[in-house]
Amino acid sequence: MKVVAKMSDQKDYSGMAALTICEALLLALTEHEVLPGYEILGILHDAAATHENAASPEADKEMHLAVSKLIKQIIAGENSVRWPRSD
Repeated sequence: MKVVAKMSDQKDYSGMAALTICEALLLALTEHEVLPGYEILGILHDAAATHENAASPEADKEMHLAVSKLIKQIIAGENSVRWPRSD
């Protein structure tokens, strides 16, 4: 069965793929003790703040706020990421 994606779907798929890859990398960095969990959380907090503070047109502002909210959900553990809480 061939799956044909619309352009808007392609953006969603690309974003989901990027998120999955980044989550896997962050987890691997923590699990292999390259970076402690608090450093990974700091990276996520910085990323959320970057989107919250993005100076952009009103149309992009909604997108930036949505991205920030998603990152905060990742921090809170409201998705598949298993962050160690012992650091």
